[in-house]
Parts: sequence; C-alpha cells; structure tokens
Amino acid sequence: MRIRRLLVVALIVGISSAAMSSVAGASSTVEEDRACIEKVADAKQTPDGEFYKALDNCRKAKSLIVPAVSEMLWGGLAFLIVAGVLMKFAFPSLRKGIKAREEKIRSDLEGAEQSRIEAEAERSRYEAQIGDARSEANGIIEEARRDADRVRKDLLAKAESDSAEVRQRANEDLQLARDRALSDVQQQVTDISIGLAEKIVEHNLDPATQQALVESYINSVDR
Repeated sequence: MRIRRLLVVALIVGISSAAMSSVAGASSTVEEDRACIEKVADAKQTPDGEFYKALDNCRKAKSLIVPAVSEMLWGGLAFLIVAGVLMKFAFPSLRKGIKAREEKIRSDLEGAEQSRIEAEAERSRYEAQIGDARSEANGIIEEARRDADRVRKDLLAKAESDSAEVRQRANEDLQLARDRALSDVQQQVTDISIGLAEKIVEHNLDPATQQALVESYINSVDR
C-alpha cells in the first residue's frame, strides 16, 4: 500500500509539472500563431513585399508540434525529479516487496513439495500396512485351515479308536458270555453225570431200567 501511494504521488507530480509547462508553452504558441495569422491577413492588403515578410515571420514562429527548448528543459527536469523520487523511495520498497513475494512463493513451493513428499511417504506406509494386513489375514486363514484339518483328523482317529475299542469290548463280552455259558453247560453235564452215577450205584438195574432211569432224571433236571 505504501509503495502504491509513493508511485501515485510521484506520477502525479511528474505529470503535473509536464502538463503545466506544456500548457504554458502551448498557450503562448497559440497566441503567437493567432497574431501571425492576423498579420498575414493584413499583409494581403499591402504590397507583396510586406506579405512575404509577414509570411516569413510566421514561418519563424514557435511550432505547435516541436516543443521549445525551455519546455524540453522543464520536462526533462520534471522527469529527473520523478525518476529520482522513484529511485529514492519507491524502487527500494518495490524491490523489497518483490523479493518478499518471491520468498513467499518459494516458501509455498517448498511447502507444497514437502507436503507432496510426506503424502507419498504416507501412501507408501499405508500400502505397506495393507500388504502386511493382507499377508497376516492369509496366514490366519491358512492356520485356521490347518487347524480344521488337524481337528478333523483327530476326530476321525478318535472315532476309529472308539469304534475299535467298542468292537473289542463287545468281542470280549461275547467271548466271556460264551465261556460262562460253556462253563455252565459243563457244570450241568458234570452234575447230571454225578447224579446219574449215584442212581446207578444205588440200584442194580437191567439195561432197559437204566435207560428209563436216565430219561427220567434228565426230564427232572430240565424242569
């Protein structure tokens, strides 16, 4: 804001000085041209010598296009003053402002670059974490599959073992029952033999009577 004010003030001073000198010079030149034109008009009514003399004087008058030396001096002086004011006050501040602006732009660019680098690093870390999580998940799934297979095999082995044990126990129970039944039959045969022998010893019988006695004893044992 201060730089702008200094520039505006310097430009106003320079333009005002140049305009004042130009207006002053232009005003005097216009008056001189008007007077010259009037002289030429009056000279038309005089002999030719007077007319050409007046016309020559008009040619020697100040030009409206080419400025006078004094005007050029005043304009140059005003320009030098304005340039000096700008060089003294405006340009250092302007240069300082431009430098500060460049520093800010450079700082913003460096900050943006740093942010980009950090974002890239964060993205790399995120991708690495995703990869680790995916690997860990695959490991967990594989371990769960192995555990399931192991449990299934253990259950099958236990079922087979239990089935074999049940079959063995059933066979043992069957063999024990068979042995017990055979022992009971043997005991009964032994008892029958002993009883029959006792009956035969007690009586001296013929063969027919012995057969009848045996059948009678067997029937009594069955009952």
